[in-house]
Amino acid sequence: MKTRQDIAGFLLRIALAAGFLSAVASRLNLWGAQSSGWKNFVQYTAEVNSFLPHSWIPTLAVLSTIAELTIGILLLAGFQIRRTAISASVLTLVFAIAMSISFGCKEALDYSVFVFSAGAFLLSTFSRYPWSLEQISH
Repeated sequence: MKTRQDIAGFLLRIALAAGFLSAVASRLNLWGAQSSGWKNFVQYTAEVNSFLPHSWIPTLAVLSTIAELTIGILLLAGFQIRRTAISASVLTLVFAIAMSISFGCKEALDYSVFVFSAGAFLLSTFSRYPWSLEQISH
């Protein structure tokens, strides 16, 4: 029998996965006219990481996109959820800190990046993950 926590964990996992995958889809122009596009994403990456050397930005944009795509897919499939959720929490916390350094904390708060990070951390604390590949293997 599924509990409220099981349902909440499932919904949180899917919401986090959708957030990561939507961001990647936007960069790759999969949202059509509503997409940000790769060029705009690289420019935004430079703005968020204004304290880093400009030569690092293209690599950082690619690496963050690969990380977000991987995290999104793993969360959606429900594979290695605890590890993936911790990775998601750390990645989004780093984003939030970088945004706060470059723009002040208002932008990170407006985009709910700290909430996203906390939600991912919360997901990592659940004792079980129903409706996942992980559950099938147990």
